[in-house]
Amino acid sequence: MEIYGKIAGIRYKPFLCENLEECDISRLERALNANGSFILKTDKRNSIAISRWVSPKKTRSYPYARVYDTLCFSGRKVTIIPVFKDEGAVGDLDFLQWDTISLMSLLGIYVIVAYYNSAVVKKRKNGKFALTEQKFDTCLIRAFL
Repeated sequence: MEIYGKIAGIRYKPFLCENLEECDISRLERALNANGSFILKTDKRNSIAISRWVSPKKTRSYPYARVYDTLCFSGRKVTIIPVFKDEGAVGDLDFLQWDTISLMSLLGIYVIVAYYNSAVVKKRKNGKFALTEQKFDTCLIRAFL
């Protein structure tokens, strides 16, 4: 049996979105480090709802909650996803999957695939390593906004 289908669009009405903090584009780095989602004012008239992921894996850090909070915004919505997160030979290797980008596209959310230019490595009790305090390359992100 073969089943074919075409998704023509998704319509939704979010109800439980958080009130997002507004930040000026000059404070982009601070906003990315402090908030999972926020409104970025690019100039006096334009704003973008931004969410960020700490890992490209959908199940590790619950990024959909951050994305959901931007859905109430009526303007352009962007999510920033790291292309991969490698925690060493005995750690986790997370990488971006095509279906993640596909879902964001269906929801009308633009995706910026970014990378970390710094992070702190911490050793866990189980012998694995974890990356914390990751910082995106904000010059790259600004180029796409």
